[in-house]
Amino acid sequence: MKWNTTDADMYLKASEYVDTAIIPLIPLNWKKDFKGTVARGEFISLITDEIEKQFKGRVYTIPPFTYLEEESDEVRAERLKQWDDHLFKNGFAHVIYLTSDGDWKRVEEHLPDTLLWIPALPLENVEPSYAKDMVSQQIRQILPMITDKWQSGPKERES
Repeated sequence: MKWNTTDADMYLKASEYVDTAIIPLIPLNWKKDFKGTVARGEFISLITDEIEKQFKGRVYTIPPFTYLEEESDEVRAERLKQWDDHLFKNGFAHVIYLTSDGDWKRVEEHLPDTLLWIPALPLENVEPSYAKDMVSQQIRQILPMITDKWQSGPKERES
């Protein structure tokens, strides 16, 4: 399910089946590698959309968590923890963060739930059909990680 009114109605009718929130982590940076930053965000948005299609009815894609690249790791992680706490208190047993920003790997152990770091593929100059194949290959690698997470149960959380 996506963050739109149609899917919101669907969620309200079947919220007991939707236990996983997907949060794309999208950096903002106008000074250093602006176009690369945009491309990484665009790639993660494509991946998020594909995961939502595969698991519609089980996952809800949350609007992107955007942050300034110059924010400290601690500030970012604390802000993200607030989102995570809110989702947990509202019925989500699992939260999966998707990013192409390797900086998140430094704070992964401090995050309350699962981080999936996916290196961005350069899709800008690729034929659309080939780009779709590349994204599909990435999705085939990610889907088992998500289903394994469900099988292992929700992460223990602090109250």
